[in-house]
Amino acid sequence: MVSQDGLTAFLLAAELGSFSAAARRMEKVQSAVSTAIANLEIDTGVTLFDRSGRLPVLTDEGRALLPYARAISLGQKELMAKAGSLSEGIEHRLSVAIEQGLSLPPVLDALAEFAQTFPTVELELLSPGMNDTPELLISGRTDLGLMTEQESYPLGFQFRGVGHAAHIIVCAPEHPLAGAQPVGLGALREHRQIVLHSRSQGRDGAVLAAKSPMLWEAENPNLIVEMVLSGLGWAELPYAVVHNQIAQGKLIRLATRFQQSDDLAGVDVVWTERRGLGAAGSWLRDRLMALPQDAWRG
Repeated sequence: MVSQDGLTAFLLAAELGSFSAAARRMEKVQSAVSTAIANLEIDTGVTLFDRSGRLPVLTDEGRALLPYARAISLGQKELMAKAGSLSEGIEHRLSVAIEQGLSLPPVLDALAEFAQTFPTVELELLSPGMNDTPELLISGRTDLGLMTEQESYPLGFQFRGVGHAAHIIVCAPEHPLAGAQPVGLGALREHRQIVLHSRSQGRDGAVLAAKSPMLWEAENPNLIVEMVLSGLGWAELPYAVVHNQIAQGKLIRLATRFQQSDDLAGVDVVWTERRGLGAAGSWLRDRLMALPQDAWRG
């Protein structure tokens, strides 16, 4: 078996160009480094350095084995880092459900910090439809959720409001509603509405969100954007999903003659007592809860 000292001495001597420099870096005497490399040569059956000159020079065999030695050394470091994480109660893997349509920049900022803080934790990101996150938590498919708020959650759920996401009404520039602003409910009812559909709530969720009797439904907000761009109807969508198209003039934000009490939808971080969060999950939950309240408006 290849010894860690022999591997480290080989890598450092190759990088620094001398056994004495490798010894200083390892805080060992030079003879110990020379012995470690000699033992590694015995174990591998090849000469790693040409020692005929003033300084050791990698042989062809040494250069060929160097990438493999680096890979082994990195794997050993990763092994020890993972073992250390597990011994400290840091979970091996974390699954997070982020509802489609939520603003992603604040999430990405938190994930960048997460990657630095927990480099050994495997992370899975799911992208459920509106209000489908609770089912994933109940089934144990995910550990932590970020979703549009519900009026009530199942027994055993914990949640914390972290901000609000703006929902706005949009249509294509060529749609009849674009030239009739501000629009009233009567005008909206004369045209097809494409509603964001929740698989877990069934058609009831779509009907509750309806302002028009003519409904099409889809569970992916990006698909609805494409349908609206094609002139198939108007839609009420999270601002984070459509702000680029509005800025580019591809979609029109409709002003209304009526007051919309639901134009700001709450955003919740959700988890369940049935599936306890480890150190990494708790850190990410707390980090999301600490983000500025207006970060979710897109």
